[in-house]
Amino acid sequence: CSVHTRFTVRQIAGIRAQHPGVLVIVHPEVPWEVVQAADDSGSTEYIIQQVRSSPPGSMWAVGTEIHLVNRLAQQVRPDRTVFSLDQFGCLCSTMFRVSPNHLLWTLEGLVAGEVHNRIVVPPEDKRWAKVALDRMLSIQ
Repeated sequence: CSVHTRFTVRQIAGIRAQHPGVLVIVHPEVPWEVVQAADDSGSTEYIIQQVRSSPPGSMWAVGTEIHLVNRLAQQVRPDRTVFSLDQFGCLCSTMFRVSPNHLLWTLEGLVAGEVHNRIVVPPEDKRWAKVALDRMLSIQ
């Protein structure tokens, strides 16, 4: 996702200077050096769980798509402070298009035997994608 390429180690340093004690959590699709500089990294669900289960009064800078960050900030307010690692916010236009209406359209199309926006993956890419997925799913 192009959103995740926007996050930098410099942003983490700036956030830490502005907000001493802030915890930085990022999505694992950010650049590797950003993952290493953050306090934690994980999937979207992991980020949500970590912030929700953190002690009251904790402050989080989150490196992922801005709509998730804003929703999470609203859900944990006023006990915790959550803001985006990128001061300009990172909007994923693809995720923004995912809506109940589009999901319904897709599902109704499948029921009717229509496939919209089919993606075809070459066999070699499928093989390596399966290897990656199997490895991810085996991690406990």
